[in-house]
Amino acid sequence: MHRAGRKGGGVGRVAVIGLPALALVTALLALAGCSSSPSVDRAETADAEPRAEPPARRGNPSSYSVRGKRYQVRDSNSGYRERGVASWYGNKFHGRPTSSGEPYDMYKMTAAHKSLRLPAYVRVTNLENGKSVVVRVNDRGPFVDNRVIDLSYAAAHKVGMTEKGTALVDIEVVGPGPRDQASARPVGDSDAPVGNWGRSALPKVRWGENVFVQVGAFRDRENAEAVRARLEGAGIAPLRQDDGDLLRLRVGPFDSQRALDDTMARLRDMGFNDAEMVVKK
Repeated sequence: MHRAGRKGGGVGRVAVIGLPALALVTALLALAGCSSSPSVDRAETADAEPRAEPPARRGNPSSYSVRGKRYQVRDSNSGYRERGVASWYGNKFHGRPTSSGEPYDMYKMTAAHKSLRLPAYVRVTNLENGKSVVVRVNDRGPFVDNRVIDLSYAAAHKVGMTEKGTALVDIEVVGPGPRDQASARPVGDSDAPVGNWGRSALPKVRWGENVFVQVGAFRDRENAEAVRARLEGAGIAPLRQDDGDLLRLRVGPFDSQRALDDTMARLRDMGFNDAEMVVKK
């Protein structure tokens, strides 16, 4: 099941409830917005506690298709980390089956992701305010461009994004994975810096200053120049960052999430499907 958050959330959630031989069931395509406000008093406040679990019997096909786009499910969750835009979903999907077959409870610390094997435990940190939460991923989605994870209402409330509806986040798999996989990083080790990915090193979003989209990183300078010329021809002025062996082409900085979303959509329309958000320190 995929669903929408209240403000700017992931619109258009689709159920991925079976193995490849089973049908992909379209549930409800909702416009952003919940029919009524969730109750803060009912929301869990404690993080989900990672534990070893067997892989979900439903929701883990090798790949699946939604609205003509094919998504690949990861062979392993170990080492997964990503940054992007999070949304949340609430009342309209409360009690409906998730892709794993479990009923969705917006008051529990859960989430939906397009490619992680179910179930998974991830730490989600709001890069706009530094708040974080550990959630259990048991659903598929969000199937909206430039959205990387859909949080339950309880999780979204804990990281302070229910009013805005979306937030720029850092996502890291923590704790043991499904029993047939190698373990991810223990929760207690998430504070240890690893390159520039440790929690102590996480950047804070400053709109208009440090939010960019990286179109690509090139070893071949001629390829980089060809891409730069193509972008400029489309009215997009990339910035060049020379890191020795790599020449990075970035667009930005962006002064709002709407501007970020619009540029990401344009880049994907141009075929730059690997373009990714970058938050500089």
